[in-house]
Amino acid sequence: MTAGHRTPDSVRSRVPSDAADARARVAEAFARAGAATGRPPSPTALGDALLVTSELVSNALRHGGGLTGFAVEWDRAAVTITVADASGELPRLTGGQGGKRDFGPGEGGFGWPLIRLLALEIRLCLPSHGGKTIEVRLPLHRPVA
Repeated sequence: MTAGHRTPDSVRSRVPSDAADARARVAEAFARAGAATGRPPSPTALGDALLVTSELVSNALRHGGGLTGFAVEWDRAAVTITVADASGELPRLTGGQGGKRDFGPGEGGFGWPLIRLLALEIRLCLPSHGGKTIEVRLPLHRPVA
C-alpha cells in the first residue's frame, strides 16, 4: 500500500459478524478519507467498494469456512479491503456458460469477475497457518459512467 493515512487498529481488529457490518466499516473508512483529504469520495467509488465488500465477505462466509479476518485501510487515492477466511482454495477458473470460462468460486461465479473489473489491484495470499487472504485495492474517486 502506498504511504498514507490508515484506519486505527482498534477499528480493524474485530471480525465483522456479517456483510452488513463489513459494509458499515467500509463506509466509515470512506467518510474518514473524505474528511481527512477534504475531497469526498465519489458515490460511484463508494458503491463499488460496498459491492466488492459484500461479495468478498459473503463468499468467505458461504464458501470459505468462515470469515477469519477483515481490515479496511485507505490513503489519499484508494481504499484497500482485506478479507481472510479459513479455506486455502483460491478463486479459480470455472466452466462458465456456453463454453465461456469465467473466474469464480465454483458456483454462480459472477462475483469474482466483478471484483476483478472494479479493482485497481488484487493480492491473493495463502498464509503458512492456513486459509487465504484477499486484498482488493479500489479507488476513492471514480467518474460517473
